[in-house]
Amino acid sequence: MRKTKAKKRPLLPDPKFNDQLVTRFVNNLMLDGKKSIAFKIFYDALDIVETKKGDTEKTSLEIWKDALTNVMPHVEVRSRRVGGANFQIPMPIRADRKISMAMKWLIKYSKARNDKSMALKLANEVVAASREEGAAYKKKSDTHKMAEANKAFSHFKF
Repeated sequence: MRKTKAKKRPLLPDPKFNDQLVTRFVNNLMLDGKKSIAFKIFYDALDIVETKKGDTEKTSLEIWKDALTNVMPHVEVRSRRVGGANFQIPMPIRADRKISMAMKWLIKYSKARNDKSMALKLANEVVAASREEGAAYKKKSDTHKMAEANKAFSHFKF
């Protein structure tokens, strides 16, 4: 590589929970640079999760973190050309990529839900993911199934 690798910029923790992971999620949720709106959507979603959580003693932030961990994939398939044929090779995922994939899937499948507001959509997807159901969790399990199906080609690793 010609250029030096870009340095990781430190993220400021969010104002309410003092957590950098929340800021990272809000940055992914944000559209057109409207960060305050993204924070409002996220905090409203956590308030909705608080009302929907039922009898568990966990806080809404803990439920959100559980949902994020449940959606995080551990392996993915990558395409590799060997001898004129393309093979899908299962590869382990780096820790920061796991987190970003989980966040992006949660947001993507929240947007695809049929609810009134984005906060409600996000809250419903978070609650579903924390119970190991919902579209984002299904995406993770599909990714794992794909890697399991292509385990025979794992000897072609990079």
